[in-house]
Amino acid sequence: MAVVTATDDAAPTGWLAVAERGSVVGIRLVVWLATALGRTPTRFFLRAVAAYYVLGRRSVRRFSRRYLERIHGRATLGMVYTHVLRFAEVALDRVFIVSGKDRYFEVTRTGHHYLEALGASRRGAILLGAHLGSFEAMRMQADREGFSIHFLGQFRNARMINAALTKLNPRSSARLIARGDGVEFMLRIREKLRQGDRVAILADRVAPGERVAEVDFLGEQGRFPTGPYLLAALLKCPVYLTFGLYRAPNRYDLFCEPFEEEIKLPREARDEALHAYAQKFATRLEHYVRLAPDNWFNFYDFWSAS
Repeated sequence: MAVVTATDDAAPTGWLAVAERGSVVGIRLVVWLATALGRTPTRFFLRAVAAYYVLGRRSVRRFSRRYLERIHGRATLGMVYTHVLRFAEVALDRVFIVSGKDRYFEVTRTGHHYLEALGASRRGAILLGAHLGSFEAMRMQADREGFSIHFLGQFRNARMINAALTKLNPRSSARLIARGDGVEFMLRIREKLRQGDRVAILADRVAPGERVAEVDFLGEQGRFPTGPYLLAALLKCPVYLTFGLYRAPNRYDLFCEPFEEEIKLPREARDEALHAYAQKFATRLEHYVRLAPDNWFNFYDFWSAS
């Protein structure tokens, strides 16, 4: 068991960092095609984009293969291609979701009564998710039902993508809370929770300098951040797990389940408690990853970064 601090060298280079090395023109082209031609024609264009990344980006191909081998015991080039294509399709769907064009999508819900109970009590909560499927689909359903979800995270690696989405819907950026330090950052989150809103955190990727726990995940030790549990302990709010799994061509299966009513970190066993919460999250994440293996979008060597 270990709770350590990630260094800049250990911090992974995620898929969004790769995406940001693409051109502004390329990102705008995809957005233009989506808005001008619609979802189905643009999805055909994405097949070529996915093939380019698989054939032209050795690191994407290598890291996808290593992950898929853990799930399936083998990984063909076709499986890698499908993995990358799923990411592209989910990213494309963000354009339509942000634009309010949710007619394209079917949604199933499991555990939705937990969110309904929160809404009825006007109680705020932290929603833990991952780079698995689409959290945007969860927010789409929240908008349909009249409650708010705000995203807390690091957005430096997706500036161009977020800028393009903000142009489609200026209100979308208002729901992003950039991770920071100090009283002002905490007060903003506390106020959202006090208003009965939900604050979502993707808890499967480590930022430079962040404290991490090394826990079992897909058969080997992986590094997961402990920041979400430290934050929840300070705010004394309930924590739920939420995932939106993409099922081609147009369905999202949404899941919600309780994680902890309150995160408690005993002073004499703080690291042990953080490790236990991180392991609990990793165990449940593995369950959902196995439900939709081509939906996990961490395109870097997750385990070697440990």
